[in-house]
Amino acid sequence: MKPTLHLFDEIGTVCTMQGAAEKKGRRVTKADLGLIHDGAMVTDEGRLIWIGKAAELPNELKPLRDHSKMCTRLKGRAVIPGLIECHTHLIYAGNRTTEFERRLQGESYQSIAASGGGILATVLATRAANLDELIEMGQVRANRFLRQGVTTLEIKSGYGLTVDSELKILRAAGNIKGPRIVRTFLGAHAIPKEALSADHYLDQLILEAFPMIKNEGLAERVDIFIERGYFSVDQGRRYLRAARDLGFQLAVHADQLTSSGGAALAVELKAHSAEHLLQIDDQEINLLAASDVTCVLLPTSDLYMDCQFPPARSLLDAGARVAVATDMNPGTSPSQDLALSGLLARLKMQMSWPEVMAAYTVGAAHALGLEREIGSLTVGRVCDFCVIDGHLEELFLEAGRMPIRSVYRSGVEIPIS
Repeated sequence: MKPTLHLFDEIGTVCTMQGAAEKKGRRVTKADLGLIHDGAMVTDEGRLIWIGKAAELPNELKPLRDHSKMCTRLKGRAVIPGLIECHTHLIYAGNRTTEFERRLQGESYQSIAASGGGILATVLATRAANLDELIEMGQVRANRFLRQGVTTLEIKSGYGLTVDSELKILRAAGNIKGPRIVRTFLGAHAIPKEALSADHYLDQLILEAFPMIKNEGLAERVDIFIERGYFSVDQGRRYLRAARDLGFQLAVHADQLTSSGGAALAVELKAHSAEHLLQIDDQEINLLAASDVTCVLLPTSDLYMDCQFPPARSLLDAGARVAVATDMNPGTSPSQDLALSGLLARLKMQMSWPEVMAAYTVGAAHALGLEREIGSLTVGRVCDFCVIDGHLEELFLEAGRMPIRSVYRSGVEIPIS
């Protein structure tokens, strides 16, 4: 037998998400979970080469059962694809605990930002931290995600707002161990106080940061915050076109606080994702549904901001592809709780359990441009998966608890204790 082959045997139920993958994450139902009972999987160099009922294992693969180093017996436990957390601001220093109380007392996010709080408060602390400090803090946070079954983790920059500080954040993200890391350059997260103007700052990012990031391979994606008081649609269009010309994938922070045109811009520029989407109307819902843009919804952030939730049900019913993520950040979503994020999607956004499962696997993979590699347990894809303690339906049910027993990336177990 090839030494790179490995059999995962005695699986109670495999939730493959095959149907959801075939439908590209749209109009997902229970039938699209692709459940296989009494299953088994075989990998070769970390990729899935066979999956099905254990009793139907091909004869040429059955000898794997006789080799303890080539066979892992999961003793009747359930398996799901590795979860994908596709929107985080993981690398930062400092905290903004006082802002939470200020918002509870009625002060708006915009007012807090205008007084020196918000993103700019985190910027000062992050600029002051060195690379090793950012890596250490980021690793602690990444480990929390890993323990919840996250095998792929998106990390945005955006708390440096100078070329050097933004590159420092991206380098820190690249040193995080455990989950697969996807880096997104969000230098256009806010306008730094020292900038002559928003346009001048964007020019600096385009002319200085973009080439350095591309040459060093520091990020795969570029994002921008389209919002009143931050960056306009016209500025975003110019900025994202420059990023696209260099081969970056595109993402847009869109229509979070006001109806700002970000969703339409994402569709126009064929971005991989439009993220937040609280303020979109029926026309924009239909526009997104007809496009290949993935709608990344962030209900934990909406809970902390005490605002409306995005129109997930309308998006899903129109045929849009949806992903769900925590938006983990120090200000508006200081939580890494995937269970809470998925629970809010069910309670507040009327998403079904299969839709939430698809949002955290197939939908999130599409948002990151990795749908051919991850997101489902199907032949040819990377074999990222989690072993569940209990029933599948216990996922996204109990806030604060994801019943994850063990986590595998490319068929290799990652310690999560």
